[in-house]
Formats: sequence, structure tokens, C-alpha cells
Amino acid sequence: MTFSTAEDKHMNFIDADNARVSSIHFRVKNSGSRSTQMNPSEAQIPLTTGAKLQTLNYIVSIKLGGNEVTVIADTGSDLTWVQCQPCSSCYNQQDPIFNPNDQSNCNYSLSYGDGSYTSGVLGWEQIDLAGTIIDGFVFGCGLSNQGLFGGASGLMGLGRTYLSLISQTMLQFGGIFSYCLPPTEYDSSGSLVLGGDPSIFKNTTPVSYTRMIMDSPESPFYFLNLTGISIGSVALDASEFYNGKVIIDSGTVITRLAPSMYKALRAEFLRQFSEYPAAPRFSILDTCFNLTGFREVSIPIMKFVFEGGVEVDVDVNGVFYYVKEDASQVCLALASLTYENEIGIIGNYQQKKFESGL
Repeated sequence: MTFSTAEDKHMNFIDADNARVSSIHFRVKNSGSRSTQMNPSEAQIPLTTGAKLQTLNYIVSIKLGGNEVTVIADTGSDLTWVQCQPCSSCYNQQDPIFNPNDQSNCNYSLSYGDGSYTSGVLGWEQIDLAGTIIDGFVFGCGLSNQGLFGGASGLMGLGRTYLSLISQTMLQFGGIFSYCLPPTEYDSSGSLVLGGDPSIFKNTTPVSYTRMIMDSPESPFYFLNLTGISIGSVALDASEFYNGKVIIDSGTVITRLAPSMYKALRAEFLRQFSEYPAAPRFSILDTCFNLTGFREVSIPIMKFVFEGGVEVDVDVNGVFYYVKEDASQVCLALASLTYENEIGIIGNYQQKKFESGL
């Protein structure tokens, strides 16, 4: 997909992200493998931004049926799928289109909130996850696929239901995984870790744990309890977090908060960032600044607090979304939901540079 201007590209990304959030809320409201290796193990797969493939999501490369495929890692989806030959309607991708060995007569069809879709048949192949070999992995062989997948071959489903990669590799990795998103577009330091050995994380700080809120078994999403947010040294009013249930999602870009929660965060951020001139809003991003001409910018530390007192500092690269590269329009990378009863979502912009284990 090509864009006439950089602003058109960013608007397209934001519109798609907004549609994904609407789809997630709809799915929450309406929700209700064979292997050659039996011993628990760990696998670490490099994870990078999808910037070079024209997507704001994160990508990994794995081997499927002996062929390398590059797929979007998505914690809000179940079925792993790739575009397959003979493809009746396929978008342009970086890798050669996959030629499957084994297919079934079972059709599948998936649509996403931004209008993207994939349909085809289920297949099974050997999958290689950083050296861990699994036979009979069930995946979608996409024969008609269109949408905002950039140049990726397809999508890796890391959700909670039975067809996801996490469920299909339960014997190998125990249903445990974590990921670390690199802080900048062309940084290759990220990783997707399958398995529960904390020594593989190489953390410089101790690992902290917060309770995962269980939801409908039909829901692919991972829920946490957000109990507080602080800007600089100022903690927001705790009364705004009476319903702090949020989804942590690698496929959503911009974090969405309940209107009252976002209003309090925005007001405090503006108070602490008042020396910098305002810029026009951009789509759902209503708190923007013109930072041209400033050699140094003092950005308040943003901190999320989860159940159990677990504190997470948002990386400085996850605070602002640069609409214009010359910094004349730089926006706070969070947005308000429409209604108080909608579930908040922690997007990937605010997950940069910390290890999320699920």
C-alpha cells in the first residue's frame, strides 16, 4: 500500500487502530495438537518492528513446512495463518507465497475490525520455533486475503483459545510466553520468548507479577487490573480507577483509557508540559505539541500501576507519537474511549522496552 503523504500514512494507521479497538470491544461483549517433542522447553525468537513492512505492529520470522515466513505477532488473535498458493486474491508480501504440503477440507474465514480479512482452508505443517520442532501444527492457509497487514506473510495468533499457537504448543512451552518490544522503529533488540524459564529474559531489574483476570474461555484476550497512573511524581486520583480492567494487546497501537481516566491523565500531563507550544490534534490524538526548535525536551515520567503494586515505567519512546518527522506535530500517544463502561486497552506503544509475560 502506498500513500501520497506521510500524514495520509499516519492517518491510515490511526484509523485502522481505531477500528481494531471497536472490533475488540465487540468481541469481548459477545464472547463467551500433535507434537514430536514432549519435554517442556524454551524458545527465543527475535521480534522487530514492522516499519520496513509498512505496519505499526511487530513481526517475527519462523519456519513453516521448512520455509521461512514473516508474520505479525498478535496477542488478540487465535489462528495463525499465512497466504498460500494458489492464491485467488492476495496482497503484496515480502516473502514468497507459501506452497502448502497438507490441507484439509475445512474452510475458515476471519475478518478484522479495520476491514481486513483472510479466508481459505485449514492446513497442518511442521513448524520450527527457534529450533523447537513441532509436527502437525494447525494453521490457516489463506487463499483470499486483503487488508492492513503490510508486507507480512500473515499473522501469528498468540491468544488464549484452543487454535492459538500458545494452546497448540502447551506440551512444549506450558502455555507461557513473554515478549519485549524494541523501543525504536529500526531497533532489532526485541524478542518473543516461549516457555517459562525467567533466566532467559536477562532482565536488569527483578521480575514482578500481577494477577491475570480470567474472562470467558471463548475470548482470546489477556486482562489485567490497572489500579493507578502517575505523571512525574503526581499520582492520579485513585477514584478514577474504580473499574481498571484492561486488555494488554500487542496488536493495538495507541492505549485507550476510560474518559474520566484519560481526562485526569491529560490534565496532569498538560500541567507539567505547559512550557511547550500546542499543535493541532491528529485524529483521535487530541493532545499535541510543536517541539521544533527545542534542543532538549523534558518529558514527564509516565508510570502504570497494576494490581499488587506492580509499577511499569512507560519508555520515553512510548509517550509521544510523531505525526511529523520535524517534530512540529508530536502527540501524546494515548486516547480516550467513548464510554466509561468500555474496556481499556494497553497498546503496544506503551509496552516498548519492557518484558510482558503472559
